[in-house]
Amino acid sequence: MTRGIDPRGSPTSLRSLRSAAVPYLDLEKLAALDPVAYQTRDPYPYANPEGVLYEEAHRKLIENLPPLELFHAIEGKKRAHGQKPHDRLTLEYEDGLPLPSPWQEFVDELREGPYVEAMCRLVGVPRIDLRFHWHWAARGNSVSPHCDALRKYGSHIFYLNNDSDWDPAWGGETIVLDDSGRFSRNSAPDFDEFDREIHADAGHNRSFIFTRRGDSWHGVREITCPEGHYRKVFIVVLNKPSWRQRLLHPFS
Repeated sequence: MTRGIDPRGSPTSLRSLRSAAVPYLDLEKLAALDPVAYQTRDPYPYANPEGVLYEEAHRKLIENLPPLELFHAIEGKKRAHGQKPHDRLTLEYEDGLPLPSPWQEFVDELREGPYVEAMCRLVGVPRIDLRFHWHWAARGNSVSPHCDALRKYGSHIFYLNNDSDWDPAWGGETIVLDDSGRFSRNSAPDFDEFDREIHADAGHNRSFIFTRRGDSWHGVREITCPEGHYRKVFIVVLNKPSWRQRLLHPFS
């Protein structure tokens, strides 16, 4: 996890991301996301930008994915509100993890103030903490409709499949679900119970950003890829500041 950063007190402009020793994020693409349009989007705030990663950086990350032996399987884990389990292979980032060097460089860049500043600006909050994890999903896996934990402001999902290893017909895209305010976040509706679903584009060099709210229902329908293929995503979790950060900055 990285410490929260208050963009109001930082002179660093979004453009300074380009000064990173190894630039992965295209700062201009992030700056082009209009916070007002994002925050007022129906049914809740989300964006599905293309090219947030530079093309060379995207290629570099895909060619140097964390090895499968670092992941562990989550299967049949009970969810708090009776929702179906989110089976997958998962890897949680922690300092000292033996990652391929491009991934450590990318995480280091995400931890820098400019990215945090960009996310604070978009989501409309003064401070965030970051957490990182990778999820690999196989044939038959799915993500049942849910609204995420209250500790989160939202998430930024980077899709890591490309045209050579993934057919869009297999699924794997995040689905925005509109319940017209009918369901409690503490319930377990199925996909077909929602009034509307909006499918994100999970294709080449796409990412998906959304803000967690009581109606921020989303999920991934059952994946139909052949055996040996995986839906691969890297998720930056935008967490609310920890109690320590709140003590250090009580008026943020």
